[in-house]
Amino acid sequence: MSDIDKTAVTQTENVSEKPRRRGCVGHCAKFWWAYLILLVVIVAVVVPVVILVGVPKIAQSKLDDAELILDGIVVTETQIKSLTMSINSTIKSDGKVHANIDPFEGIMYLEDKEPHTPFAKILFPATTADALQTVNVTQFLPIDDVDALTTFNTWLLANETLRVTVFGDTKVKVKGINRKYDVTFKKTVTMPGLKHLDGTTVKPTWISLEADANGNNFKADVSIPNLSHVAFELGNVTFHNYLLGEEVGTVFIDNLTLRPGNNEYKMRATIQNGPVITALGKKPYCEQGGVLPFQIRGKSVTNHGQSLSYFADALGASNQTVNIPIGEAIKANLNISIPCGGLGGGHKRSMGLLF
Repeated sequence: MSDIDKTAVTQTENVSEKPRRRGCVGHCAKFWWAYLILLVVIVAVVVPVVILVGVPKIAQSKLDDAELILDGIVVTETQIKSLTMSINSTIKSDGKVHANIDPFEGIMYLEDKEPHTPFAKILFPATTADALQTVNVTQFLPIDDVDALTTFNTWLLANETLRVTVFGDTKVKVKGINRKYDVTFKKTVTMPGLKHLDGTTVKPTWISLEADANGNNFKADVSIPNLSHVAFELGNVTFHNYLLGEEVGTVFIDNLTLRPGNNEYKMRATIQNGPVITALGKKPYCEQGGVLPFQIRGKSVTNHGQSLSYFADALGASNQTVNIPIGEAIKANLNISIPCGGLGGGHKRSMGLLF
C-alpha cells in the first residue's frame, strides 16, 4: 500500500449561512388594511382623550402655578349697603401656554377664618396666559354680608399680615383648539395688615381750660400710618378716649381716608381736665416730661350721613395706646408746669379745674 493510502487527510470548511433579511415589506403590503385600521383607532381614541383630559389638566396646572399679586385695594363711596372697590393686581406665569381666560365672578374671603364666608364678590375681566398680566377692576359692590365685611376689617386692623383667598370658576380656551374648558381660579395671597395703627403720633397744637363753640378743648396734628395696601374712605370718625383705665373724653377726626403710608390729619377732642392734671402729677409721668399714655377705641363712623357699623365695630374691637406729650402742651398754652405731687389747692381753684 502506498504512503498516500496509509495517511487519512480530513479537511473541514466552515461556511456561515447568511442571515435572512427580515422586514415588513411583504407583510405590510399584505396586511396594509390592518395597519390603517389601527392608525384610525389611535387617532379616534387617543386624540380625543388628550383634548378632553390632557389639555384641561395642563391648563388647570398652569393656572394653579400662576402667582397672583394684590398691588392695591381702594375702598370708596362707603355707605350702609354698598361701597365701591378698586383692585389693582398682577398675575405672573411662565407664559408657555397661550390661552384666553373668560371673565368670572370671584369671591374673596379670609383663608384662616372658618367658615369661608365671602366679604366681597368681584367681576374679574377676561385675561390671557401671558407671563405678566395686569388686572385692574373697579366695581360698585352691594354689601351682602355685613358681618363678614366687619370681620375682614377687624382682621386687617389687628394683624401684621393676613391671608385672603380669591376663588371662582371660569373657562379657558387654548390657542389652536376650538373649544373652552372649565377651570378653577383659586389664589391665596398674604397681605400686610394695619397692625393696630402702631406708630400713630399726636402733636398737641392747642389746649384750653374752656371749650370752644364745638365743645372741644384740645386740638392736635395726628399722623396715622397705614402699613397695608388697602385704602379706606371712612368719613367722620369718633373715638373713646381713656387715661389710666378711665374714660376721659371723645376724640374726633373728620373726613378721614386712610391711604397706604402716613396720613396727616387734624384731630380735636373734648377731654376732662381733672384726670389729666392728676396724672401729670404722678410718677413716672411727672418725671418724663408729662407724656401720658392715652388709649383710644373706635366709637362711631359716619359717612354721607350714614352710620357705618362695619368700620366702627372694627375700630372698636380693641384699644390702641398713643403716648401724647400733654405736659408740654399745657406749659406752652397755659404757661403751667405740673410738678410731681401735683398742684396745690390754690392753683387748682385759680385754674377752675374740676377734680
